[in-house]
Amino acid sequence: MKIRLFVSPCLAIAMLGLCSSLSSAQQYPMVRAQFGTLGGPTQPARLPAGMPMPTRSPGEPPRPVNYSLQDLIGLSLAKNPLLQQAGLNIQAAQGKALQAGLYPNPTVSVTGDELGDRTGPSGIWNVRAGQEIVLGGKLRLSRAVALREVDQATLVLRSRRYALFTLVRQGYFEVLAIQRRVEILEALANVAQTTVDQAEKLQKGGQVPAKDVLPFQVELGRLTAEFEASQRDLIAARRRLAAAIGDPNLPVGAVEGSLEQPFPSYKYEEIHYLVMEAHPDVQSAVVGIDRAELALRRAQVEKIPNVTVGSGFVRQGQNRSSDWLIGVSVPVPVFNRNQGNVQTASAQLGQARYEVSRVQNDLAGRLAGAHGQFTAAKKRADLYRTSVLPKATNYYELSVKGFKGGVGEYLGVLQAQRSMVEARLEYIRALGDAWRAASEIAGLTLEDEFPVQPMQVLPPGKKK
Repeated sequence: MKIRLFVSPCLAIAMLGLCSSLSSAQQYPMVRAQFGTLGGPTQPARLPAGMPMPTRSPGEPPRPVNYSLQDLIGLSLAKNPLLQQAGLNIQAAQGKALQAGLYPNPTVSVTGDELGDRTGPSGIWNVRAGQEIVLGGKLRLSRAVALREVDQATLVLRSRRYALFTLVRQGYFEVLAIQRRVEILEALANVAQTTVDQAEKLQKGGQVPAKDVLPFQVELGRLTAEFEASQRDLIAARRRLAAAIGDPNLPVGAVEGSLEQPFPSYKYEEIHYLVMEAHPDVQSAVVGIDRAELALRRAQVEKIPNVTVGSGFVRQGQNRSSDWLIGVSVPVPVFNRNQGNVQTASAQLGQARYEVSRVQNDLAGRLAGAHGQFTAAKKRADLYRTSVLPKATNYYELSVKGFKGGVGEYLGVLQAQRSMVEARLEYIRALGDAWRAASEIAGLTLEDEFPVQPMQVLPPGKKK
């Protein structure tokens, strides 16, 4: 009877804490832009307005700051070195394109010969100027090849941008899921500690035997071990998130948001078509074919010789005469007709054509894997929310009710509580898995706004 008297209040506390965490978001219609934004020119990275930044005194460790997903995305755009490198690669490609189309500089030479000769001490002076004339459209083709490289560098920047979004979003939802797990385990560990403290007091007073206290101590040890392990996982997840953002020293605290917001809707056929056509990696491969064709044409016209024209003036000191000269030189492509480079460019064109299929196959595999994981995790989360969790909660409530009424042992209550806790933790894990898979899909489909918030429908006549 004593054991029932001190356990019943603890059961009530546990019920309040657990049941409050079992509320799930209601499913409601949601309007979202189909496939997200296909994107445009990347805007200069700026920190979001009003973002909290850690302030500390010299020598003081950084203070953790709470961030929303949009805050973390803004920080990654400003801090991640991959984006900075990709932007500089565009500038380098633009400089290469500029240089590729520049005309050769003219040559000017002045020479003096036979200076100090007895018959003419002033010697012979030659002033000559020459210019290479590029034929065959070589400069135009060289610049066209380089401009395609600029296009590819721009697409690489876009691809890295959405890849970065994926990493940050997945890290965010990983932290959010572990954060929720820690909250649940902490609440249960506190309740278990209170129960053990009361049981030990009764044991010391001789009111209950030691064997009745052991189950509570075992349960407390199990919950404490899981809680501490989850805390370490949370620290590691926050560090991984900071590294994905591009600042490993960023003091990431709690992340703001909910795992139980409505999931996005993805139809595989539609997003598959979008990824195969619009993903920047595919577009870069298509541009690569155009570049390879131009490079082949450029190699073929290399055999067309350039013409060098020149003229000069000669002043002879011996006979005091002034002479003019003019010349034209053309290399004769007898042995070297650039046939080796033509063969190389032809093979590279074939490689570029296969590159499109290779990239599409890679993206198709990633999309299929992410969509399969999302569908399975979402189904698992829905099953836990609609069936497993309500049944586990009902089982626990019936066990508590029977125990209070003198029917059943408390070990049965502990088993029911453990089942409900494990169901809740599995539900959180399924939500986290679903959102991480959805983040992968959002990156492949180039979504700038993710998750898309449901449109708020206002009553007629009411303005926002």
